[in-house]
Amino acid sequence: MTENILEVKHLSKDYGDFVLDDISFSLPRGVIMGLIGENGAGKSTTINCILNETEKSAGEIRIFGKDHTAEEIAVKDKIGIVFDENHFPDIFTPEEIGTFLSGIYSRWNWKSYRQFLEQFELPKNKKIKDFSKGMKVKLAFAAALSHGAELLILDEATSGLDPVIRDDVLDMLMDFVQDESHSVLVSSHITSDLEKVADYITFLHKGKMVFTHEKDTLIDEYGVLTCGAAVFDALDRSEIIAYRRSEYQYQVLVKNRQKAGRQYPDAIVGPASIEEIMLFYVKGEMQ
Repeated sequence: MTENILEVKHLSKDYGDFVLDDISFSLPRGVIMGLIGENGAGKSTTINCILNETEKSAGEIRIFGKDHTAEEIAVKDKIGIVFDENHFPDIFTPEEIGTFLSGIYSRWNWKSYRQFLEQFELPKNKKIKDFSKGMKVKLAFAAALSHGAELLILDEATSGLDPVIRDDVLDMLMDFVQDESHSVLVSSHITSDLEKVADYITFLHKGKMVFTHEKDTLIDEYGVLTCGAAVFDALDRSEIIAYRRSEYQYQVLVKNRQKAGRQYPDAIVGPASIEEIMLFYVKGEMQ
């Protein structure tokens, strides 16, 4: 049985004007999980609760089998974190950042850190304020990968990066989980990136859990059926997840596109991307 590196059970956070409500999912070792949802869906709140940067209202979070608050220092020693904004002081250089982090992490590895700086072409004595956004993200990865982290948590870390640097980041994530003992939780609105690298997709919408599924199940089984009104009226309602209608046709998100293709030969049935699935849930009419 695969060990879970992260377990979130019935997590809730009540801000008054926004409620993260009863979120549960597990992240096994050796996999990448994409956390998706529209802006304000609760992705960052979930991550902040996991990291205990935000105090949860209810629920249980265990990381490496440990309670995330009772054993916070030990837990965070094995987590690498990359956010969409630079969290290092701009007046520091990468060399100074390394000195600072070596006093925090018990397994800090100078050799690994300097190799990453060289690999990413980051000048070790240049102030961070003079770095581009891409350089700052690479520096964050160099730090996150140089202290023996077993879990990487990314919150919109690739937002605003050019496609070449984003592709480099995706390669790093896949390399990180190759030994099947490390895992990645990555929040991103760039669903095409998650289609390339994620093993699981967890979808939040308006603070609630929509689903957590293996990505291949979503890609292989879900589909978009395009049809006219007569075919739509004849559809098996139990197979419809959501639909969108225009003046002349309906587009329907279905759970089993192979079955739908056989049952409704007059309709056009094709695969559904992660982005299309998300948009149907967010903007479509629910059955």
